[in-house]
Amino acid sequence: MAPACRAQEADPAALSAPALAAAPSRTDFHIRYINGSNVYIDGGTTSGLREGTELILKQSPNLSEQDPANAALEPGVIARLKVISVASTSAVCEVSATKRDLTDKDVVSLPDNEVKKLVDKDTIGSSRHYPMVISFSEGDPMDEEVRDNVPRPPLPEVNQMRGRFGFDVSSIQELGQASSITSQYGMVVRADFTRMFGTYWNLNGYWRGTLQNNNTAATQNSIQNLVNRTYLMSLNYINPSSAWTASIGRMYLPYASSLETIDGVYLGRKTSARTVVAIFAGSSPNPTAWNYDPNLRVGGGFFNIHGGNFDGFHYSSTAGAGVDLLKWNVNRPFLFTENEFSFKKYFSLYQAMQIDNPTPNPGQPKVGWGLGESLISARFQVHPRVTLDLTDTYFRSVPTYDSVLVGTGLLDKYLYQGINGGVRVQLPLHITGYGSVGQSNTSSDNGSSLNELFGASVMRIWKTGFGVDARYAKFDSAFASGKYRTVSINRDLGERFRLDLQGGRYDYNSSLAQTSNSYFGNAMLDMDLGARLFFQSMFTAQRGGSLDYNQWTTTVGYRFDNRAAMRAAQAKHQ
Repeated sequence: MAPACRAQEADPAALSAPALAAAPSRTDFHIRYINGSNVYIDGGTTSGLREGTELILKQSPNLSEQDPANAALEPGVIARLKVISVASTSAVCEVSATKRDLTDKDVVSLPDNEVKKLVDKDTIGSSRHYPMVISFSEGDPMDEEVRDNVPRPPLPEVNQMRGRFGFDVSSIQELGQASSITSQYGMVVRADFTRMFGTYWNLNGYWRGTLQNNNTAATQNSIQNLVNRTYLMSLNYINPSSAWTASIGRMYLPYASSLETIDGVYLGRKTSARTVVAIFAGSSPNPTAWNYDPNLRVGGGFFNIHGGNFDGFHYSSTAGAGVDLLKWNVNRPFLFTENEFSFKKYFSLYQAMQIDNPTPNPGQPKVGWGLGESLISARFQVHPRVTLDLTDTYFRSVPTYDSVLVGTGLLDKYLYQGINGGVRVQLPLHITGYGSVGQSNTSSDNGSSLNELFGASVMRIWKTGFGVDARYAKFDSAFASGKYRTVSINRDLGERFRLDLQGGRYDYNSSLAQTSNSYFGNAMLDMDLGARLFFQSMFTAQRGGSLDYNQWTTTVGYRFDNRAAMRAAQAKHQ
């Protein structure tokens, strides 16, 4: 019995489990010798290095990024190396890319992806023995645990915040018999926030608004005030891992920009990788919109299918329905389509159309369903310096944009009704010429009427940084005719200084809207005061017709940008 029992006892050596292999703790290696593009380091196979292992030379947090010795090949990295020969305690590396010559005082390190390879190898290597093999239908807890322990730098877009805000005071001096002075106090905000507080919400855009008006009886609608109302500012939810997208604020609708700017909400859901279903609701606050009305409300939904990419062939097609409410009464139900096709930078085709049934004005006959708006635009790049375009524009009803903005060029897409052909040519000496000619197909003139637009722009004149743009336009459509001449001068010094000057004259004649013939001038100065403050001053003068006023606006505010701190934090984690 004794020999039999002795034979059944377990071997103590078999019961003792081998020690778990730990990941090598050494990730930094000193350069001992340099020979051309090869360097010798003081680490080898005992430190986990193998042929093909990648190494990096990190930026020093103690040196400025402008220091030549700390110049970055990419964020946080000065040079990249690869092991081509390895011994037990030394290795030879080839310099793959670098921004400066390496020295024997430099220390190279394993990047995060190589650290992960070593951890994985030591975790599941031959030094570990398992009595059986276990498989998992979804994921491997051990792999997940290893991945969770690998240090990762924060993504650069998380909590990146830059922008500015300020307070302004504006005075409008109305001239003429009913002269008066109106003062307004407002605020301006510009924001570029991405992945706020680690979420997938982003805030982007620009806003300028009035906080107080000391003369509510004033009715002067100035060019500057109207341009201020063309701002865009929205809070967007964009999560690559979610099928839902959302926006709140003043925006162009994704996949349906032909519906003009809305001030409201948008909710979309990806039904597949190429299709989106969305709903929207809001107001139409932009005075450059063809259906602008301060009391207008709009809502609806659409379906979009898109595919391809902009490096090759790309397409997007949208179809939907909506309704316009005027003082919360149904004013115009409509159906709409929007299609876009493009091939690289050589060709693009855009089409937008609305079929509607507008409510007629009191005493007017019923209109019925029909084509209310149509826009077709084709662009061809026949040469790297020459671009041709062809457009056709149609409106059944009269567009209700604010005609005060005619001379600014913001209404050009509505003024040139009919078929128009254009060309844009880039000439030497930073000169660009452009023009457009077309015949109005619904003009009431006895003879043929032409739409004409000619202009030229010159950038960086004689290395002064000044740019000039001059244009002449003549338009004739079923609802309006006129012409304008404008000259613009600007100068930029990065984001620290900007000067804009614009002046001209416009004539706008229409039997369905107020006729105006005016001279105007705008001046804007925007500059930084030190590292955090900024100053902005604007002046507008309008002379002619019912518009006769001067306007001054002065803004002082604060600038902020946390990108430098984010880059430093990212480099520290590498």
